[in-house]
Amino acid sequence: MDFSELFAVSLQALRLNKLRSGLTLLGVIIGVMTVVSVLSVISGLNDYVLNKVVNLNPDVIVFTKYGILRSRQEFIMATKRKPVTMRDLQIVSAECRSCAAVGAQGQLFGNVHLGPRKLSNVLMTGYTANVLTMLNVDLEAGRFFTPLEDEHAAAVAIIGHDIKDQLFPSLDPVGRTVYVRGYPLRVIGLQSKLGNVLGQNRDNVMFVPLSFQQKVMTSDDGIAIMVRPVGGMKGLEETEGEVRTLLRSLRRTPFAADDPFGVVGAEAIQSLWRSISAAAFAVMMLISGLSLVVGGIVVANIMFVSVVERTPEIGLRMALGARKRDIKRQFLMESSLLATLGGAGGVVGGSLVALAVSQIFPAQVKLGFILIGLVTAAVTGLLAGLAPAAAAAKLAPVEALRYE
Repeated sequence: MDFSELFAVSLQALRLNKLRSGLTLLGVIIGVMTVVSVLSVISGLNDYVLNKVVNLNPDVIVFTKYGILRSRQEFIMATKRKPVTMRDLQIVSAECRSCAAVGAQGQLFGNVHLGPRKLSNVLMTGYTANVLTMLNVDLEAGRFFTPLEDEHAAAVAIIGHDIKDQLFPSLDPVGRTVYVRGYPLRVIGLQSKLGNVLGQNRDNVMFVPLSFQQKVMTSDDGIAIMVRPVGGMKGLEETEGEVRTLLRSLRRTPFAADDPFGVVGAEAIQSLWRSISAAAFAVMMLISGLSLVVGGIVVANIMFVSVVERTPEIGLRMALGARKRDIKRQFLMESSLLATLGGAGGVVGGSLVALAVSQIFPAQVKLGFILIGLVTAAVTGLLAGLAPAAAAAKLAPVEALRYE
């Protein structure tokens, strides 16, 4: 019996028991749907976080009050630190010989007004003008502020899409004016739309010169100093050590004491995110694996029932010359085909779930994920069919023909 004939016979057997086949598919569909949707969401989030949220260039080091905190105890200790200040920035800028560039940012939340309209809890970030050499800032329209505007604390701003949509729904915002704490700010740029990720709205933001922000609003958390080494990636260690020494000296930190500030790099943020996403992926894959195991058990049970029901047919086939391996191949084909059909349904379901989730979180369905889903389903069906196929092949033709 060649492959095409084997496939046709197996498909016909499944058609004769549509209800049973349909119910059997459910377990495999759920398992594969979970696999495809989880892979799509994790992959989309990884790409977005690593390329958009983590917007530091790889050769930039950040010195801040908090840094990366991995436990509640670390957070409590960090709250007791002194903030990084503008004076720290001035000293590092003047004395760091291994720094190709020294910049800073400060963040706090505030309200943006335009007449009676108000946007609350806007993340207002003050930047030095040279951060474009350290951060990946994408502008849809307009420009970034200049060193001269930063030096003179100019009242200019780059806004996110939420501010544009709320205050200038049908207008070009560039050149128009918004108000923050009574100060008029001229809009000079519009940030590209980023969306909402991990509960953080990346479009409800405003960028202003750090000098202006420090003049009209300050934060207890201070600022973050960003440095870029003269030697690029090769100079990271030297530059980090030099800035550490400067900041420890300014704080008169004892030699044996820990740093009274946090140090963050793009690689550290990416590493932390990868560990988080890997843990989430492992948990979801465990759940998916359990679903597929349950689906495989259901397929195996149904195939055993099919062997019992078709015992006379098996005996007749053997009497007409069918070999044991032909019988085994037929039942393996049926179980694999049944599971693969379930896999196809799971791929469609997983893609639809990913499409729905993409309205909230970034998600992307790749060809590789579809192939993984189909291959996983086929292998599950093949393994589930081994025992029933072996049982069918072991039947004696005479005894099988007598079976009622």
